[in-house]
Amino acid sequence: MSEPEAIGVLAGRPAIVTGAGKGVGAGIALALAAEGARVVVAARTAEKAAPTVEQIEARGGTAIPAVCNVTKPDDIDACVATTVDAFGAVDILVNNANVSPYGPLLEVTDKAFTLGWQVGPAAVLRFMRACHPHLRAGDGGVIVNLTSGSALRAQSLGLGAYAATKEAISSLTRAAAVEWGPDGIRAVNLMPFATSGGMDWWRDHDRPAYDKVLAEVPLRRIGDPEADIGRAAVWLCSDDAGYITGTTLVVDGGQSYLR
Repeated sequence: MSEPEAIGVLAGRPAIVTGAGKGVGAGIALALAAEGARVVVAARTAEKAAPTVEQIEARGGTAIPAVCNVTKPDDIDACVATTVDAFGAVDILVNNANVSPYGPLLEVTDKAFTLGWQVGPAAVLRFMRACHPHLRAGDGGVIVNLTSGSALRAQSLGLGAYAATKEAISSLTRAAAVEWGPDGIRAVNLMPFATSGGMDWWRDHDRPAYDKVLAEVPLRRIGDPEADIGRAAVWLCSDDAGYITGTTLVVDGGQSYLR
């Protein structure tokens, strides 16, 4: 039996979402699939990818898992090859995989910072380069890189090393937008503030600090990974955002200010 024809603003477009087993990555994968994208759910293990794939399929969408440790160049190449083999192309790349080297600068270990760098900007650059020939071959490839408002906060105690990895990703996005724009490739940053396992842990273990941050959000709520962040990603990947590249979309309820 043939697959039903995909409908939606991203109908039939192949997409890779890294770190898509949970949280924001899962939310983006679900939202892309709901608009007809065929999604490769990339995660470190098959067990991590499975729940997102199952949710997409239960809703009538198309998704396949890809085991991908983004610190390993061979895994990245294999993930891209899996996408092309399954769907014939790569139209959308969402770099969401993340490790957070939290802590004051004098306490963050070299190991933690190096891992944050490898999972963050190093993997983003490798994925973008691996996808480039496929993105340029289509009608307009899109790269969405997840960044953070941590570098914008006036008091970033404990966030400096993490913010550094995210700011590096922002620079890579801008460079890709400028260098690859003539190839028909758009590259944008998406800066979210959303619920996650880590956010839930923080709420349960330091409720006063959690409540203080929540009070600083003008909309007085933390974003939903699919309804808020995922839908924003859909728009960035759609033709409606076809003249937007090299910039940052802040989806955080007004918590940060980026001019």
